[in-house]
Amino acid sequence: MNMERKIKIPKIPFDLKKIILGIVAIVLFFLVMDLNNRLNELSRLSMQQEKASTVIAVLQNTLSALDTQVAYSSSEGAVEDWAYEEGHMTRPGENLIIPLSPPGTTPIPEVVVVATAEPVANWQIWLALISGK
Repeated sequence: MNMERKIKIPKIPFDLKKIILGIVAIVLFFLVMDLNNRLNELSRLSMQQEKASTVIAVLQNTLSALDTQVAYSSSEGAVEDWAYEEGHMTRPGENLIIPLSPPGTTPIPEVVVVATAEPVANWQIWLALISGK
């Protein structure tokens, strides 16, 4: 009798189909992760595009209003309005009348409204910094 012990190495079944299926599953996993990243990027860029479109619309409205003001300021009507209201000028044959307040009356003071900023609590500032809003 031979006392030598033979170590038996368990035979691992080598199935090519299972290995290929595992590799395909890993590749699909990474493809799905890449798709998810691309969808997130698309969402972020779509939001930026919407914000930019809003800003563009506001700027176009502002440009239109400024063009209207430029057109009006170069017209004769604007010159006449300024001459009558601020320039205190008259046409030939008109008399300029400036109303004066009667002596002894106190002028009505003009109230100037000053906007004051509302104080923001520190925790609100930190929350805005952390959340990015």
